[in-house]
Amino acid sequence: MDYKIGNRVRGTVTGIQPYGVFVALDEETQGLVHISELKHGFIKEIEEVVKIGDEVDVIVMDIDEYSRKISLSMRGMHRPKYHPFSNKKKNPRYGRRTGIEFESIRKQLPLWINEALREIEKDE
Repeated sequence: MDYKIGNRVRGTVTGIQPYGVFVALDEETQGLVHISELKHGFIKEIEEVVKIGDEVDVIVMDIDEYSRKISLSMRGMHRPKYHPFSNKKKNPRYGRRTGIEFESIRKQLPLWINEALREIEKDE
């Protein structure tokens, strides 16, 4: 099969190393899922995520045109449960749509300007 970047495919875990997991995509093609692409969050032991023989869904991330090495991602198949910069904050005061993100700065700005002007007048 001819794989392309962005393809979503199913493969079988054939090997585990400290740096990642080898996945057979078909009888002739194998790719590597780097440890950082296994799942969202910290991974203490790869064997907690996958074991040899597991069937996994992956995305083709990169194909080296010279060596034909394929980089895969399992993490890309799933959305993170929480991301610190996502728009879905638990506190609605900090959402993008509320219009109050900079309210405290807006209130403080005139005071800062007056203070800066007083400092400039002192130096003259």
